[in-house]
Amino acid sequence: MFFAPALLALTAGPTRTLNADGTLRVSFGLTWIGVVLIIAMAIGFRYNVGGDWNEYFRYLFMGYFMRVEDLRYVDDPGFMAVTLMSVYFGWNMTGMNIMAGLVLGFGIVAFVRSLPRPWLGLACAIPYLVIVVGMGYTRQAMALGFVMVGLVELRREQFFRFALWVALGALFHKTAVLMIPIAILTGERLRLQAVGLVGLVGFVAYDALLAQHTERLVDVYIENEAAESQGAFIRLLMNVVPAILFLVYQRRFLFVASEARLWRIVSWTALVMFVALLTTGFTTVLDRLALYIIPLQLAIFSHLPDALGRPNGRNASLVACILLYYATVQFVWLNFASHSNEWVPYQTGWAMEWLDTPEGQETLRSFRVPSP
Repeated sequence: MFFAPALLALTAGPTRTLNADGTLRVSFGLTWIGVVLIIAMAIGFRYNVGGDWNEYFRYLFMGYFMRVEDLRYVDDPGFMAVTLMSVYFGWNMTGMNIMAGLVLGFGIVAFVRSLPRPWLGLACAIPYLVIVVGMGYTRQAMALGFVMVGLVELRREQFFRFALWVALGALFHKTAVLMIPIAILTGERLRLQAVGLVGLVGFVAYDALLAQHTERLVDVYIENEAAESQGAFIRLLMNVVPAILFLVYQRRFLFVASEARLWRIVSWTALVMFVALLTTGFTTVLDRLALYIIPLQLAIFSHLPDALGRPNGRNASLVACILLYYATVQFVWLNFASHSNEWVPYQTGWAMEWLDTPEGQETLRSFRVPSP
């Protein structure tokens, strides 16, 4: 999964097919549709892989006792709608994961196709975004997929479209709502109408999806000392590296003004979150929110060879350095991370078969299925 896009990144130069506003044009061909499907299959057909593997069976069994009209009462109605669909068609856990993989894969491909070196962006996405997030944080992975499509719109100052994509992502994991203020901060001279529309979408999404759960989220992610997220320092540091590179060399990056403002805001957000991690004990909440900053890595490192090397040249040595960095990330995480044993070895299979194993039966007995 990593070496295929890495090899293509080494052999391909940058693309410069532009829109009228100077941003790179996004297009899907058969090759990139194939990439979406490969990501979806890798995520969807995994078998007993991922840190939350057991927990998501709880959602599956809730789906057996829910009706469509019950979606208005659940925390993440978008994800539960996917669960109900999977239960209805008999796809079960594997169907849930395939649909999650399709959403994340579509978001990643849409985003990297807006970059000058899409294969490099894809290679950077594999070690953590696809393997760790896509195969471990199913609901937030789907939310992030929608947010990444929204970021493609936001770079062209399509503020309302960005807010709608983020609100759609919030149906799958409510924390996505917190990305909506970026639309207001990014605008240089936002019209009052645009501010009103973005603010309205943000308020409605917050009130419908997040407000009633604020107390529980604070208890789970902030006040619960046992919820410490191991490795948060390294993961937030990975966002800090491209943030500093961009802020130091931003004049060399071939961004139009709207894109430069967007990544400047996101870069400062990454730095503020890292400082907050060092000065507070809120490791879990910062770690989860930092997932929405991961697109910064793909954007900056895809532009970096042209920023530090010869513009529009192949700059293979710089590309190789970036690929070596992410190869190291993937190797170290899979071999030395505290919870990597939940991802290794990678196995495929139909997920419901897992319930017939002793471990699966123990998990099944631990569930408290809600009353209809």
